[in-house]
Amino acid sequence: MARISRFGFLAIAMIFHLVYIRSIFDIYFVSPIVSGMRAFKVERPDGVEAPAKRLVLFVGDGLRADKAFQSFPKPYPKTDEDLVPRPLAPFLRSRVLEHGTFGVSHTRVPTESRPGHVALIAGLYEDVSAVTTGWKLNPVNFDSVFNRSRHTWSWGSPDILPMFQLGAVPGRVDADSYGAEEEDFSVEASSLDTWVFDKVKTLFAEAVTNSTLDKALREDKVVFFLHLLGLDTNGHAFRPYSPEYLNNIRIVDEGIKEITKIIEDFYDDDKTAFVFTADHGMSDWGSHGDGHPDNTRTPLIAWGSGVAKPVQHDGKIAPGHDQLSSDWGLDHIQRHDVAQADVAALMAYLAGLEFPVNSVGELPLPFLSSDLAGKSTAFLANARGILDMYRIKEEQKMETELRYRPFKALGNQEHSVERRLSNIEALIAVGLHKEAIQETADLVHLGLAGLRYLQTYDWLFLRALITIGYLGWIAFAITTVIDLHVLHGRTETSRTMAGTIFFSSVLVALYASFAISKSPLTYYAYAIFPVGFWEEVYARRRALVEGGKALLDLSSAGSVISLVVSAITGLALIEVLALGYTHREVFSVLFVAAAFWPPFYGTGFVAKNKILVATWAVSCVDLRRDFNGTDWDFLSRLSEEAPWQLKAIGLVVLITTVTRSSIASMRNKAGLPKGNQVVGWAVLVQSFLMPFAHRLQPNNHYLHRLMVIFLTFAPTFVILSISYEGLFYLGFCIVLFTWVRMEHAVYVYTKPVGSSAKANGKATVPASLSSSPFRTLTLSDVRVSLFFLTLLQAAFFCTGNVASLSSFSLESVARLVPVFDPFSQGALLIVKLMVPFALISANLGILNKRLGVAPSALFMVVMAISDFLTLHFFWVVRDEGSWLEIGSTISHFCIASLFCVFVASLEGVSELFISGVEVGDESAQMTKEKELGAVVVTENGANGSAMGKDKEPGTNGKVST
Repeated sequence: MARISRFGFLAIAMIFHLVYIRSIFDIYFVSPIVSGMRAFKVERPDGVEAPAKRLVLFVGDGLRADKAFQSFPKPYPKTDEDLVPRPLAPFLRSRVLEHGTFGVSHTRVPTESRPGHVALIAGLYEDVSAVTTGWKLNPVNFDSVFNRSRHTWSWGSPDILPMFQLGAVPGRVDADSYGAEEEDFSVEASSLDTWVFDKVKTLFAEAVTNSTLDKALREDKVVFFLHLLGLDTNGHAFRPYSPEYLNNIRIVDEGIKEITKIIEDFYDDDKTAFVFTADHGMSDWGSHGDGHPDNTRTPLIAWGSGVAKPVQHDGKIAPGHDQLSSDWGLDHIQRHDVAQADVAALMAYLAGLEFPVNSVGELPLPFLSSDLAGKSTAFLANARGILDMYRIKEEQKMETELRYRPFKALGNQEHSVERRLSNIEALIAVGLHKEAIQETADLVHLGLAGLRYLQTYDWLFLRALITIGYLGWIAFAITTVIDLHVLHGRTETSRTMAGTIFFSSVLVALYASFAISKSPLTYYAYAIFPVGFWEEVYARRRALVEGGKALLDLSSAGSVISLVVSAITGLALIEVLALGYTHREVFSVLFVAAAFWPPFYGTGFVAKNKILVATWAVSCVDLRRDFNGTDWDFLSRLSEEAPWQLKAIGLVVLITTVTRSSIASMRNKAGLPKGNQVVGWAVLVQSFLMPFAHRLQPNNHYLHRLMVIFLTFAPTFVILSISYEGLFYLGFCIVLFTWVRMEHAVYVYTKPVGSSAKANGKATVPASLSSSPFRTLTLSDVRVSLFFLTLLQAAFFCTGNVASLSSFSLESVARLVPVFDPFSQGALLIVKLMVPFALISANLGILNKRLGVAPSALFMVVMAISDFLTLHFFWVVRDEGSWLEIGSTISHFCIASLFCVFVASLEGVSELFISGVEVGDESAQMTKEKELGAVVVTENGANGSAMGKDKEPGTNGKVST
C-alpha cells in the first residue's frame, strides 16, 4: 500500500464512518420481518359470533397521553367561566368513566408516524432505520389488521394511508386522502380532522341511497380507520400547550362523538367496537422522534362490543396509576397500560380477524369483556402466532449456521413448544382457565425472548468486529499523522510475507464464514476495514517507534508523569464531552473552565496579551458579549474597504424584518404570506452567493475573510431561528475568532527562542526534515485538536433546540416551506446545523496556516482522537429498556460518528473558504494592516495590533504583526 495522501486519508475517513454508522442497525436493530408463518385466529363454535362485527380505529396523530386526559381552561376564553379548568375531551372521558377500558399505550423509538402506525396496525416494531425508507407511497411487506379484514375504509393523510393500502390484498383497503398541500404548518390545522369527519359522514349518508355500499358496510369483519393529523400539525406549529393544540383536542372529541352516534344509529345492533389512540406523543417544544416520555406515552381508550366495562375503586386509588395520571381525575378507574403493538392484537380479536402474522403484540386481556374461558382460548391463539414466528426464524438461522446453538428455554424435548402448547390445551379442557392463562403468558414471554435471542444471535461477534475496526482506524489515523506530519515521510513501510499471509488469511476466513451464513453484504465491508487498518499499522510500525521518540520526552520521571497526566486529562475531557450529550450544562462548565486556560502559561503571557486574554475570558463565560472596541473598529474599516459588505448587512436587516412579519402572520393564523416566502428564499440564496461576489473584489486578509463567512451565513441563522440561536451564532463566531488568535499567541510565546516563522506562516523544521515546508506537529497540537473537538460538540448542541438526531422544531422551516415535506424541511434543518460547522472549519483552516502546520494536519489529529467518543457511544447503544434510553443512545452514537464525517468533509469546505488567505509573517502583516488602516494599540509600553497579533518574547515587549 503506497503512502496515504491527505486526500486519500480524508476519503478513507468518510467512507469508513459512513459504513460503520450502519453497523448499529445490523447489530441492534435488525428488521424483525420474516415470511412463511401461518395465520391464527380465535376458533369459535358454529353459531358463536366474534365480539364485534366491525371495528372503528381513531388515531389522533401526535396526541400525548397527559393532554388527552388533563383539564384546561377553555382554549379561547370569553367569560370568567371559560377560565375554569375542565376536560377538553368530555365524550372520550365518558367512555373511560362509564363504557370502556383505558390506559397508556407505550410506543418505541423512533416516535414517528410511520413506525407508530405500523406498530398499531401490524403489531410489529420495525427496525429503527425504517423511518428513512420513506413516508409516502411506500408499500409495506408485512401483514396488518387491515389486510386481515374483509374490507377497510380509511381517511386521512396521504403520508400514512397508502402504506397500508398498497401493502394489502388489492381492493381490500379504500384510502381517501386530502392533498399534501393541505398539511400547512403556518396555519391552524384542525380543518384536517374536520375533513376526515365530513368524509365519514358522507359515506354513511351515501349508503342510504346506495344499496351496494350499504351491503358492503353491513358485512362483518369490516374496519374503519380515521387518521386525524390536525393535532400533530398544530403541535409542530404552535406547541402542545398552545390554544390551537388544546382546541384541536376538543374538536377531535366532538367529531368522535358525532361519528360514534352516526355509526351506532346506522347499524343499531350494538356490535361495533371503538378504539382511540395515537401513534406518538409530542414534546413541549413541538417535536417528536426520540425517546422522551412525552413522545412515547399515548392515550388508549376502547369501548363498545367486546370491550370490558370500567373497573371502579371508590374511595381509593385504583391499580395502574402513577405520577403521570395524578392530575387526570381518573384515580378511581383502573388504568391498564399496554405496549403499542398490543393494540393490533386487541383490534384483531375484537373484529374476529386473524392475528397479523408479523405481530409480536400480546392480547391485553383486561380490555376484553369475555369470561375466563374465552380469554384463555383467545390468548392461546395469540401465543400460537408469536411461536410460529419463532419457528420460522429458528429454521432460517439453523440453515445458515455451521453450529447452531438453540434457545435453551425452548430448545430441549422436555420444554419444547409442542409440549407446552399441549399442556395449555389440557388445562383449558378441564376448565383450569386461570392456570392456562398464566402458562400461556409464560410461553408468550418465552417466545418473545426466543425471538430476542435470534435477533441478537450474532451480537457478540459483530460488536467485537466493529470495536476492532474502530480501534484499527484510531491506530491507522495516528500512524498516518505521525508519518506525514511528524516524520514527513522519512520512514519506509516494512512489509513481510508472514504479515501479508496472516492478514489475508484472517480476511478470507471472515468472508468464508459470511458466505456460509448468508450474511448481508455490509458484513463484508465491516470486515475489510479492521484487517486493512491493522495491516497498514503493522507495516508502518517503524514510523510509530520513531515518531514516539520524536514526540515523547521520557528522559526524566517528571516528563513521564507530565505525559501521563496529559493523556489522562485528554481522555477525561472526551468522557466529559460524552456526559454533555445528556447533560447540556456540561458545555457551560467547559466554557467557564476554558476562560481560565491562558493563565496556565504564566503571568508573562497574560501581561503581553492583556486584551486578548480578557476578550477570550469574556467570550467563553458569556457568548453574547461583543468583540472589544479595537476589533470592531478594524472590522468597520473592513466594511468601509468593501462596500458590498454593507449590502450583506442590509440582507440581514431585510431578512430580520421579513421573518418578524412571517412569525406575526402565522401566529395570527393567517398563514405564510407568499411575498415573505419569496423574499426569504431570495435572501437565503443571495447570501450563499456572497463568497462569489467577494471574488470580484478580493481581499485576502484572514480577518476580512472571516467577516465574509460570518455575513454569508447570518441570514440563514436569522430566518431559521426560533429563539436565541441568532445570539448564539454571534457569540460562537466571537469565541472562534478569539480562539484562533489565542492559539497563535500561545504558539508564539512558547516557541523556542531564536526560532522564527518562515514566510507565509510556515515554521522551520529540524535540519533532518528540512525538505518539508511546514513545521513538525508536537504534542501541544493535540490540545488544539481537543479544543476543536469541544467546539464541534458545542456547535451542534448549543443552539438550544436540538435534543437528538430526531428532535427538531419545524417552526423555523415553516417560514420557507409551510407545507409538510419531510425531505425539504429536513434539508433546511441540516443546513442550519451545518452552519456552525462551516464556521469552525474555516477558523481551524486559518489556524492551521497561522501555526505553520501542513494543510489537513490538525483535521487529521481531530479525526484520530474523535472516535474514542464514538466507541464509547457504540458500546452503550441500547435496544431495550426505557424508551428515552433507547432513543438517546441511538442518537448519541450517530451524532458522534457523523462528527468525524463532518470533520473530513469540512476540511474540503475549509480549503474552499480560506483559499488565498494571507496570514503572512510579522513584517508583511504590519504592512497589510497599515494598508487597511488598522489602529495599533499601545498598552503598558507594549505594542499590539488591532487584530490582536501576538508579541514575541525576547523583543522587549515590542513586536510588529
